[in-house]
Amino acid sequence: MPETPKLTDRQQQILDLVQSAIERTGAPPTRAEIANELGFKSANAAEEHLQALARKGVIELVGGTSRGIRLKSDTLRALNESRGRQFSLPLPSLAQLTLPLVGRVAAGAPILALEHIEQSYLMEASMFPRRPDYLLKVRGMSMRDAGIMDGDLLAVQKAKEAKNGQIVVARLGDEVTVKRFRRTKTSIELLPENPDFKTIVVPLPGQRGEGGEVEFELEGLAVGLIRNHMLM
Repeated sequence: MPETPKLTDRQQQILDLVQSAIERTGAPPTRAEIANELGFKSANAAEEHLQALARKGVIELVGGTSRGIRLKSDTLRALNESRGRQFSLPLPSLAQLTLPLVGRVAAGAPILALEHIEQSYLMEASMFPRRPDYLLKVRGMSMRDAGIMDGDLLAVQKAKEAKNGQIVVARLGDEVTVKRFRRTKTSIELLPENPDFKTIVVPLPGQRGEGGEVEFELEGLAVGLIRNHMLM
């Protein structure tokens, strides 16, 4: 485990800003965007602070692109653990949420049961169009074409009802799955966004399906997505 790098207040603020931009958009900010956000007179001032962060091993700078900033996962993990295993994204002035991360879910147990919580993440509320209640670690590639990849963190708002077309978290017997929701006159269909996977059909009460009755429960609605590559 690497030692936690010692950052100045300004360096920490820039690191938080880079993290926040990546989580919002999937890409780091430009030097000009950093300068504008933090009130620097020029992009050169932002570059100087980025170079200092690179010397401390927190980031890598990639030449030839205005967004050539990479976060180092080992250093981020050390920073997160030094903060009590909370991942701090926002600037201090922004509203924050503490969201539990749900890993594997035991059969029949509530999704937010204590034994399912791997850690907590501190995030700014404005990242999400609706307030999430928890994060779910995505497993598998059935929603690949919707941009939801294995290992991503899906922000979920607890809900017991969904509209056709919404991406939902559903419990099917002993399994929790992420799919697109569609209700018909006779069934609930959970549609993948990857042609390698089949649609799951859950007969409505009173309807007979080929596989017999399947225990189904809607756990929540997807309200945001966080790419988890820099936390691994």
